[in-house]
Amino acid sequence: MSPVQAEALRSRTLPPVEEVRHGVWSLSFAFGHGIDDHSFGYLVEGSDGRLAIIDPGWHGADNLERLGAALATIDHELSDIDLIVVTHLHVDHLGGADDLRRASGARLAMHAAEERALDTRDADAEAADADVDRWGVPGDERDALVAAWGSGRRLLSVEPDLLLADGDVLPIAGRRLTVVHTPGHTSGHLCFVEPDQRLVFTGDHVLPRINPGIGLGGRTAANPLDDYLASLDRVSALDQEGADALEVCPGHEYRFTGLTERAEALVAHRADRTDDAVRALDGLLAGDAGAEPGSGSGPASAPAAPTVWQVAERMTGWRGGLRSMSGYVLGSALAQTEWHLRGAGRAGDLAG
Repeated sequence: MSPVQAEALRSRTLPPVEEVRHGVWSLSFAFGHGIDDHSFGYLVEGSDGRLAIIDPGWHGADNLERLGAALATIDHELSDIDLIVVTHLHVDHLGGADDLRRASGARLAMHAAEERALDTRDADAEAADADVDRWGVPGDERDALVAAWGSGRRLLSVEPDLLLADGDVLPIAGRRLTVVHTPGHTSGHLCFVEPDQRLVFTGDHVLPRINPGIGLGGRTAANPLDDYLASLDRVSALDQEGADALEVCPGHEYRFTGLTERAEALVAHRADRTDDAVRALDGLLAGDAGAEPGSGSGPASAPAAPTVWQVAERMTGWRGGLRSMSGYVLGSALAQTEWHLRGAGRAGDLAG
């Protein structure tokens, strides 16, 4: 739906401001810390001329200046923004919220589960360190993973002004922009549906090509995989065929149609990943090549309960293999391996 955004993705450039519908514009924000990528924010104008922004991007003066310049092209300024809405708590979506709140006086809105995750971030980070040990991460990888995934990770500290719940309508004059709670990527991830203009803002829940990670925002009792699959069903039910199909405004890549088809592909991808993890686990338990022999009172040839690391290392679906990963991406892969096995009812076969 946006050749400009697709071309920018190919050329690794920042796409310009685009009018998506009357009173709705997309704009891009550069990532920080030298990461060569960008995310999308969306400006929504109310009937009173005031603006809301969905996802204000990464923290930094450059992005705030970029927002100001974008506003000037549509005859607005920072003070016209009175509502900042975030799909989820990741720094490329929430990071610029406080900068913009100070500059504009706008209120910041998010789901209550994201607020809880921000409040418990220190305890969650310590628990992530314990996960790294329980997963059996080798010593040469452990410290780097703790730094990127656990207690060494840089964490946001942001307090919302307004908490959103499923079914709420955003306070934008003349708009019916409805909140849809879509946990999975994070526990408080939100999508927003604009039925009159047939738009859905999906954050990182549904992207046109990327398979989003799951469970990347605070610890919960639920399995994030189960939440994610249920959330895909929810957004699929919102779509229609033909001229009334929703146009998807994602947090990355480019706008597109075919929400139901993309959601079905994401469900199939998750099923393949579960099968991959189960096959790897079964191979280790059967004592296939590469499995370590067990110890204790059982037969000498009985394999030990495998670690999450051992299972993930034997999985074939990772692009480049597990050993090609590092940092946060590696932590996500290991966590997802465990959640897939838990979803398959096989967590009891793992060590730890």
